[in-house]
Amino acid sequence: MFAIAKDAAGAQETAPGHRSFHNEELPKDISAWLHVGEDGSVTGFTGKAEIGQNIRTELTQTIADELRVPLESVRMVMADTALTPFDAGTFGSRTTPTMTPHLRRVSAAARDILVDAAAKEWNVAPAGLVVADAKVTDPGSGRSLTYAELARGKTLAQNLPAEDPITPPAEWTIAGKPIPKVDGRSFVTGQHRYTTDISLPGMLFGKVLRPPSFGATLISFRQSEAKPTPGVFVVRDGDFVGATAPTEREAQEALDTVKADWKQVPQISNKELFVYLKQNAAANTEDRFRKQKGSVEEGLAGAAHRLDATYNVAYIAHAPLEPRAAVAQWADGKLTVWTGTQRPFANRDELAAIFHLPESSVRVIVPDTGSAYGGKHTSDAAIEAARLARAAGRPVKVVWTREEEFTWAYFRPAGVIEIKSGISGDGTLTAWEFHNYHSGSSGIDTPYVVANQRTEYHAVPLILRSGSYRGLAATANHFARETHMDALASVAKMDPLDFRMKNLSNPQMRAVLEAAAKSFGWPRKKTRDGQGFGIACGDEKGSFVATFAEIAVDKKSNAVQVVRLVEAFECGAIVNPDGLRNQVIGAMIQGLGGALFEAIEFENGRIKNPRFSSYRVPRFRDVPEIEATLLDRKDLPSAGAGETPIMAVAPAIGNAIFDATGNRLNNLPMIPNGLRPA
Repeated sequence: MFAIAKDAAGAQETAPGHRSFHNEELPKDISAWLHVGEDGSVTGFTGKAEIGQNIRTELTQTIADELRVPLESVRMVMADTALTPFDAGTFGSRTTPTMTPHLRRVSAAARDILVDAAAKEWNVAPAGLVVADAKVTDPGSGRSLTYAELARGKTLAQNLPAEDPITPPAEWTIAGKPIPKVDGRSFVTGQHRYTTDISLPGMLFGKVLRPPSFGATLISFRQSEAKPTPGVFVVRDGDFVGATAPTEREAQEALDTVKADWKQVPQISNKELFVYLKQNAAANTEDRFRKQKGSVEEGLAGAAHRLDATYNVAYIAHAPLEPRAAVAQWADGKLTVWTGTQRPFANRDELAAIFHLPESSVRVIVPDTGSAYGGKHTSDAAIEAARLARAAGRPVKVVWTREEEFTWAYFRPAGVIEIKSGISGDGTLTAWEFHNYHSGSSGIDTPYVVANQRTEYHAVPLILRSGSYRGLAATANHFARETHMDALASVAKMDPLDFRMKNLSNPQMRAVLEAAAKSFGWPRKKTRDGQGFGIACGDEKGSFVATFAEIAVDKKSNAVQVVRLVEAFECGAIVNPDGLRNQVIGAMIQGLGGALFEAIEFENGRIKNPRFSSYRVPRFRDVPEIEATLLDRKDLPSAGAGETPIMAVAPAIGNAIFDATGNRLNNLPMIPNGLRPA
């Protein structure tokens, strides 16, 4: 199957052929990022997409704070390849650490330009002028000019200065506050238009013929000889077959008239998955991540206790609230596509390449999108809609069904993780060997102090289509590492928190553990049968997390209920506390599914559970009492928060299950069919 890139296994975060985010040269022209209108309005521009993480509010706060204007005067134009600067994509928790400081620099530079304009008007030194509430004031004379007055007949078409100090977090007045979600009312009242709500004059609806299994190729194709229906088109382009019609039903009925023969290839099932991953690891070292320190062999030889274990992680689906969708329109040789994607510019480039167009002839617009979690990097629906629209000569909308989303989107990659470890008599780590097969290298490094360590990631040829997921491979690597650390604490006969603290030196990691322990009330005494407590911690993308869990096991039914989750999270200076809290809590709830029961079942190239009735996600009854403790470090730069809060949920729950039952669960999901007795 198609792979998004090595990002499918966490080895890199951009697809081949596209510009790398980390090497991206951001435009220096202030006017590319910010406009101050002659009516006093302020417009910010960013290629980032709003996919439910509330970055529109965060970026609006940032501009308003640094430019010294009211929040309501700022609006954001986002993820439109014709209007916004190039951006590699909304992924990797990169918006906050990269875009907020950049827009601060832009806003500070724009403020300086406006102050200089006022100083020239009054023939005074700019250093003595005061800026507040979208106006510049001269305290000496009492004169003032609004930004609207200063902007008339002028532009911000200047380059950013090499050095221009921005407001430190301790002095923020709008940023750092729990500002309500910008445009929140339109979302809760149904006024917001998603891709699926877009309707263009003369628009048709499209459906695509799907092969019976992954990797199948089209051998023959024929249509029935039924009388053609006006406005209904059936299109073939290589292995691609689709239909357009005035309604979705008619498009599907047109596809149902197609007789297609496919060549299928035999493939494994999820039952053979983990054996396959170990047996098919890439032999070449180019696809391998390796880190070596000291001698693991010597560390194991000198250990008082040694522990080896294997951990397995299943494929899981993103299951976004909004399935993939796109509307495509051709006009005068140019293509415009509206679609929910995390990478509008990469989508533009791919569309341009497929249809042999210059990039300037393709425009991709991203309406605010109904979640993605790393699952909407690719251009699938956009390409399908564009193909059908070109053939039909009219705009076409393609909306994937839930079954298509579960089957033909990409998955969080499965993996096998093997750990060998040793500790001294006092619980100090002496050796750590960590091998990840297939699921990826994100979060693979241990945060614990150990003199002798070897860490490797081994690529494996893809079985199912795999790609980014919230946290990439860090969810798998944290599960294995933190489960193993808990098992080592048990071997050492130490409290799990004390054991971690003994082997940690990073003050930020220690701080989140201490904060979560205080909120949770660790250590806790058990007050009833079947009660268990567990902890886990980790760091990724510059942020730190500690999760404490309480679970209850029904000894008769072996049902597991997560009773309480407490999480402490630190990501530097907090831009919007309410938005961050929502991110953290949302990640914790999402993490319940991958921890307990989410898993893709497949056999011979077919997904066996491609709908919510057979693919279990967390429901209201699964959600425990949740507490999020946010550590606001105004002395540190802001880091991203979209991914790290999910990473310690599964191991904390698994460790709590062990505490309750003595049953150590090393596979994700841990209890897809209920807890089996130890």
